[in-house]
Amino acid sequence: MILRHAFIPQDNRRLAHVCGALDEHLRTIEAAFDVSIRRRNESFRVEGARRAAERAVALLQQLYDRAAEAIEPAELQLALVQALRDDAPALRVVHAGEPLAGAEVAAEPEIVLRTRRSELAGRTRNQTTYLHNILGHDITFGLGPAGTGKTFLAVACAVDALERGTVQRIILTRPAVEAGERLGFLPGDLAQKVDPYLRPLYDALYDLMGMDRVGKAFEKGQIEVAPLAFMRGRTLNHAFVILDEAQNTTPEQMKMFLTRIGFGSRCVVTGDTSQVDLPKGQVSGLADAARILRKVRGIAMTRFTSADVVRHPLVARIVEAYDAARPTAAADDFHPDFHPER
Repeated sequence: MILRHAFIPQDNRRLAHVCGALDEHLRTIEAAFDVSIRRRNESFRVEGARRAAERAVALLQQLYDRAAEAIEPAELQLALVQALRDDAPALRVVHAGEPLAGAEVAAEPEIVLRTRRSELAGRTRNQTTYLHNILGHDITFGLGPAGTGKTFLAVACAVDALERGTVQRIILTRPAVEAGERLGFLPGDLAQKVDPYLRPLYDALYDLMGMDRVGKAFEKGQIEVAPLAFMRGRTLNHAFVILDEAQNTTPEQMKMFLTRIGFGSRCVVTGDTSQVDLPKGQVSGLADAARILRKVRGIAMTRFTSADVVRHPLVARIVEAYDAARPTAAADDFHPDFHPER
């Protein structure tokens, strides 16, 4: 099918931003929708399957409407992810100082979070389901490949809860397991030793709160980092706890961690069972928990796929290629649409 579309009124600056340098954005859109795009001045000719061509034209118009400034590749990729899903609900995030109207969690599909990032958006249905699960359950699992927003969205919910005063502190933890390497002895105090393992969590905190605010929160004890091995014997009350890279826990460690949760606390466990760095033959605590806890009331599980990847387009294709090349692990098999009662 061939669709023709012209932008009226013609704005050469906006057209340049939509097309990108040397029509780079158009090539990206062509690859995403499997269409062919040709243009002459303000007129575009899109050729491909009917549905794909219609989506490509709709995206071009959407980009043109907001092309007062240059469109960055990352912004285009996020727009593509959303355009490929008709039913992706919106997530709105407001600045910390802005007034909030209504309840903490608005009626679906809108969710309001309090962070300093105003442009954050749930780009896929799974991401929005994940956010609703976090806000509606004491323990939430987010399983899926890299780049799907598991960790970032969990940290955003933690920052929101801290800003609202619904929790007293944020606790970040992960197993100290290297990705196929042996780093040996690490110098410094406990925080310095653990810092390399928790860097993705730090980055999300800095992005959502600002470096100064994060520094002050650490000084006040509102944010705490701890290696998983140091969690035994603790009871975590009135805290938002995030266990990242949980695929590298053992079943014993996972059970120990989950039983630390106290009153007024919320817990999010994230990980990718296709990237386990445990010794060969060792069962992943995350895969084990997904199997054992799938029907436990009060626990929610959100399964992400390569379709939820919001990084560079190649990341999704890399994930798909690896998924196609490896057999499905039985321990990681649970129904993605299962949602326990709240």
